[in-house]
Amino acid sequence: MRHAEITRNTLETQIRVVVDLDGSGTSKLTTGVGFFDHMLDQIARHGMIDLTVEAKGDLHIDAHHTVEDVGIALGQALSKAVGDKKGLRRYGNAYVPLDEALSRVVVDLSGRPGLVFNVPFTRATIGEFDVDLVREFFQGLVNHAAITVHIDALRGDNSHHQAETVFKAFARALRMAVEADPRAAGAIPSTKGAL
Repeated sequence: MRHAEITRNTLETQIRVVVDLDGSGTSKLTTGVGFFDHMLDQIARHGMIDLTVEAKGDLHIDAHHTVEDVGIALGQALSKAVGDKKGLRRYGNAYVPLDEALSRVVVDLSGRPGLVFNVPFTRATIGEFDVDLVREFFQGLVNHAAITVHIDALRGDNSHHQAETVFKAFARALRMAVEADPRAAGAIPSTKGAL
């Protein structure tokens, strides 16, 4: 069963994340950061992952610790849920448009953390949400999922649209990468024999 639950408690945040990679795209999200909940919902819906995120953080300071630590906990949950990666496609990619914005995300369940992030946001904030936190979220996620992710916002004038295409494209690419490959017969998708 490709399901995982992670609890992360620090002096800055208390977080519980539950993922089911074979879900229907439902989500229960309570981070205290409205725009971030909206983006996490994109991961669930477009990744067809059932996702629960309960987070209490030091929002009286700002949303940085909450967003970063949710990324860490989600990365840990993804790592646990994919297990040894036998029989998975391993790679996934997606292009997603939203009006004038277009983003591309490529995912490799490589066992090696790596993030290439090329998103020239046109504004510093989306409402009260600091756009720098998008990168912080993905950095925490890739570091703890031990995956490689390339994120490129190819065009866009509206920062909300830019961010939303990034999260939707990540969801679609992840969905592809974690799918079973019917031709792989349970093999680890690497010439090394391990990921």
